[in-house]
Amino acid sequence: MPTTTKLKVKALTGAIGAEISGVDLRRELDSATVAAIRQALLDHLVVFFRDQDITTEQQLAFAACFGKVGLPGFARPTEQPSVTVFDTSSSKGYTNHWHADDSWMEIPPFGAVLRAVALPATGGDTCFANMYTAFNALSPAMQAFLEGLTAVHSNIEITAMLTENFSDLQIPPAKAVEHPVVWVHPETHRKLLYVNSSKTTKIVELDPPESQVLLAYLFDHVKSPEFQCRFHWEPHSIAMWDNRAVQHYAVADYHEARVMHRVLIEGVDRPTGPRAAEHAQASVQS
Repeated sequence: MPTTTKLKVKALTGAIGAEISGVDLRRELDSATVAAIRQALLDHLVVFFRDQDITTEQQLAFAACFGKVGLPGFARPTEQPSVTVFDTSSSKGYTNHWHADDSWMEIPPFGAVLRAVALPATGGDTCFANMYTAFNALSPAMQAFLEGLTAVHSNIEITAMLTENFSDLQIPPAKAVEHPVVWVHPETHRKLLYVNSSKTTKIVELDPPESQVLLAYLFDHVKSPEFQCRFHWEPHSIAMWDNRAVQHYAVADYHEARVMHRVLIEGVDRPTGPRAAEHAQASVQS
C-alpha cells in the first residue's frame, strides 16, 4: 500500500536547492507525499535525498510519480532503455558545462532523477543554477529586450562529438528548434532565462555578430555563484530537478570511477514566451 510520510525540507542556499528527509523511496508513495515533493521541487528547483538504497526499478517508479518516463536523447543500449548510464573514470567529462537537458527538443523534459551508483573518493560534485534568479538579476531594460527574442537550440554539435567519440551510443538525428529566450514557467508562471551554452547556438532576430556577443554575455551571466548550489554526492544520494528552470554542471575534478543513473521525465509544455503567454491569457479572459 502507498506510504504516507511527513517530509522535512531543508533549504541549501537562498537561491536554489533543498534536502528532503523523512521519506523512503523504496516504497510506493501516496498522492499527498508526491504532491509535497512536487511542491518542494517548484519552490527549490532541485531537491536531494540521502541514504536511498534503491534499485533501478524503484528509481523508475519514483520518477513515474511525476510524469511519463521518457527516452534519453543519447543512450547506450541497456536492459532499461529509459535509464541513461553516465560512466566516467577520469577528469575528462562531457557534462562539465552549464546546460539544461535536451533543450533541443520541441517539448524539453520536465525534469530528471539522478542516482549515484559509484563515486570517486573525492570530487565529482554537481552544481545547479536557478534561471528565475538569473533572469531577475538582469536590468529591466535587458529583460524587456530579451522578452522579444527567440533562440535556436540544436543537438548538431553534440551529436557530431558523440558520434566521433562513442561507437556504442544510440544517437538521434541532428535537430534544431526555436524557443523563446525568456520562458514563462507553465506551473509557477514566473519568467526564466532559457539559453544554455551546450545547446543554444544563435539568437534568431539578431545579426550573427550581435547574437554571438549577447549569448556570450548570457552564458557567462548564468555562472554567478549567487544563482547556485553545489551538491556533494554520497553513496545512495539522489537528485531531482526541474529541467525547465534549472541548469546544471558536473564538476570533472576526479580520477576514479563515477557512475550515475539518470531517468528523464517527459515535458508536456512547449516553451512559451511572455508575449505569447499574455496573448493566450487575454484570449481566455475575453
